[in-house]
Amino acid sequence: MPKKEQQAANEPAADSLVPQYPIESVDNALKLLLLLGEQPQIRLSEATRYLGVASSTAHRLLAMLTYRGFVRQDPVSKAYLPGPSLTGVAFAIFGRIDIQGCATPIMRGLSDQLRETTHVGMLDGVNVRFVAAVEGPAAVRVASRLGRTMPAHCTSTGKVMLAQLSQPELHALLPDEQLERITARSIGSRAELEDELARIRERGYAINEEESEEGVASVAVAIPTRAPGLRLALNAAAPQHRLDSAQHAAVAAVLVKAAKEIGDQLG
Repeated sequence: MPKKEQQAANEPAADSLVPQYPIESVDNALKLLLLLGEQPQIRLSEATRYLGVASSTAHRLLAMLTYRGFVRQDPVSKAYLPGPSLTGVAFAIFGRIDIQGCATPIMRGLSDQLRETTHVGMLDGVNVRFVAAVEGPAAVRVASRLGRTMPAHCTSTGKVMLAQLSQPELHALLPDEQLERITARSIGSRAELEDELARIRERGYAINEEESEEGVASVAVAIPTRAPGLRLALNAAAPQHRLDSAQHAAVAAVLVKAAKEIGDQLG
């Protein structure tokens, strides 16, 4: 972890007061959770260095966090990842964030500019859940998917969020090699998905060409957020003939700008 980030994580918030009787073990456990907000996984050796404690002490802290479900240990890599209790708390907080209210005004302008339907999706396990949508003004357009849940690997919105995961996280999320197909063009294997995710990381956006619905294409980019564990993405969806490969980069550039505005609104 970069020295500057480690110092920032170890320092208390500017508006907080140091308690009169601090409990070091609790403080160290909370530091580990904050570290998991900065990076996808931590190892025992890294936790030991980060806290400046003995390896046995770091192991006991991680063991207690594992017992309470705040972290889980990957059986292969032995790295520690966010656990169900941590993600459960996060999703409870996310439920109180007005994503739709923050995003919709920006999405209206985006849909008018692109003349196409736009969505915001949230990564929810192996699925993408569409939490905001604005239909385009054209008579022939992609219908809103607001409230729908779809396999993340079958959508541009889901794939751009999966591309943010490390390989151990992806394998923990999708342990089987075979993946569900929605259409004949859906990605059907984890190996194929990993190749696609590498391309997404390289170009900075994801595409969907009839992988979730015949005749529908889309482009998606990640929405930057400060909330640990919250993964959001913004897409533009159109009839296949109106969104060909020659337009992908230009549409992605417009989406990136709007995604930053939405991220700034969410705080």
